[in-house]
Amino acid sequence: MNGGGLDGPGRELGAFLRSRRERLAPADVGLPGSSRRRTPGLRRGEVAELAGISSSWYAWLEQGRVRTSEQVLRSVARALRLDPDETAHVMSFLEPAALSERPPGWVSRNLLSLVESLAPNPAVVLDPHWDLLAWNSGYTALLTDLARLAPRQRNLLWLVFRWPPARTLLASWEPEARSLLGQFRAKAARHPQDGRYAEITEELLADPDAARWYGRRETSAFHPAVRHFRHPVAGDLRLRYVKLAAVDEPGHHLLAYLPDDLATEAALRVLVG
Repeated sequence: MNGGGLDGPGRELGAFLRSRRERLAPADVGLPGSSRRRTPGLRRGEVAELAGISSSWYAWLEQGRVRTSEQVLRSVARALRLDPDETAHVMSFLEPAALSERPPGWVSRNLLSLVESLAPNPAVVLDPHWDLLAWNSGYTALLTDLARLAPRQRNLLWLVFRWPPARTLLASWEPEARSLLGQFRAKAARHPQDGRYAEITEELLADPDAARWYGRRETSAFHPAVRHFRHPVAGDLRLRYVKLAAVDEPGHHLLAYLPDDLATEAALRVLVG
């Protein structure tokens, strides 16, 4: 136990657990209800009982005063009926809070060559903040010429929430935007001292949709999926997202958009060619 309190990640974990406790009703977990409840959701003691831990220990966990084990966190996740993405978010607080070295703001010649070779299929290199470090002609044709944006705007979150065409370009904008925001929130929560995460968050909160979803502490994880684009020139495009970690550049990821059908494959050739 750390009587003086934990750092930012401990407080963030506690706030997340509290938000999930407050959304549950006693009936959701098989407990009798009561008209005398003054606050929404379950009581701390009820969660502790369901998780098989002491009430004081769970209270300290929500207050960010203790670090705990994987076994306890999994028990708490089950008690709170967390879904797989929310459970993964909770378990991520057991990992080191930061990389030993911050990844560089540039990509190697090898990775850049790989991105360029994937054209006409759109591809981009992301850093841990979802900043876009390199992109190919396919990505430019699908979205916009990132070189014309201010450096701080070359960010996937910024494009989805602050670049107006994104809301019509993405056929299912809302669920995809919420998923991306949930991934970002889960990552940013573990790096409270990182100024770039704070800068992006401030920019996002200027958008009413992002501010509303962010306030709910929604979290998500990346899942390979087919995205539907309605491009003003190429028409309907169905693209599969593939995300790969760069082993020789820790912290960098390659995100490629691969055609899911022959029509999309042909449209990308025309769009880029």
